[in-house]
Amino acid sequence: MSRLTDLRFRAATSFQRRINPLLRRLPLQTVLETRGRVSGLPRHTPVGGRRVGDSFWLVSEFGERSQYVRNIKADPRVRVRVRGRWHTGTAHLVPDDDPVARLRQLPTFNGLGVRAFGTNLLTVRVDLAD
Repeated sequence: MSRLTDLRFRAATSFQRRINPLLRRLPLQTVLETRGRVSGLPRHTPVGGRRVGDSFWLVSEFGERSQYVRNIKADPRVRVRVRGRWHTGTAHLVPDDDPVARLRQLPTFNGLGVRAFGTNLLTVRVDLAD
């Protein structure tokens, strides 16, 4: 990993540690709930994404380095809060998808941040059960 990549990762995660607790509380913020791979406790991560039919799509800015992606690999059962309503589903990592093209289909504000700070983009699809 290059020094610049590591610096971008550290800057973004430092910022996210401060802002995510605030964003999680906003009733209309989209939130991904995973289970901690060690603790088994629910972990809530504000995300930008979009529901398309029975799927919810998002792009991880740090790929498999993201904690929520690591949790998904351990247990793909997740919940997604969209517009204040929780939906259960199963998450799938989609490495063959073009994450830059996918970002063009997702909310613009989040996409800008993911493109600006992201170093290893990875598409995630959640197949919703309800």
